[in-house]
Amino acid sequence: MRTTSCAAILVATLLVSAAASAQETRASVEGFGGVGVGSFTTATTNFGGAITGDLTPNIQLIGEVGRLGNILPSTTQLLFDVSPVGLTASAFYAQGGIRLTSASGALRPYAEASGGIARLTPHVTGLDGLPGAFTNAGLAFLNNTAPIATLGGGVTLHAGNFIADAGYRYHQVFSDSWMSALALGDNLGTNEVRFGIGVRF
Repeated sequence: MRTTSCAAILVATLLVSAAASAQETRASVEGFGGVGVGSFTTATTNFGGAITGDLTPNIQLIGEVGRLGNILPSTTQLLFDVSPVGLTASAFYAQGGIRLTSASGALRPYAEASGGIARLTPHVTGLDGLPGAFTNAGLAFLNNTAPIATLGGGVTLHAGNFIADAGYRYHQVFSDSWMSALALGDNLGTNEVRFGIGVRF
């Protein structure tokens, strides 16, 4: 009888623990916008969306899609800034990774790392009319994909199911195409300051 009671108590404890763990496991969806700084004179706009899911109270899986306004390094951007014809290289990307965060509190600092694939798109500015249209139409055939890696950190503010996020990201694209020559020995990538809002469920 005592053994049966002990077994019943043990099973009940495990069920309560499992239920509590299930309640703590949550996910969130977030939209964000950011400013990419790869040039001394030009800031570009970035945007996207992310979803996170708790793996443990301190570890989250993250998935993200977005657009980087320009991944050319500062030296290249500076050269095009002073020339009559400009060139940018945007990147649409999708990636996944891991976020380490504090488990409690309204303000939760975090650090994260992720990787994925980026679609690179060059674009010429400063050419008006048909020359510009034909040039960009031709460059569209030179679009290519390349691996992308991101490191970053920041802090999230939790208020009920509402989430606000402020942070920094460094994105680097590992391209071996003709576009890598535009980096002039530097890396294709951008430093990004971003802000986001979302909901947790």
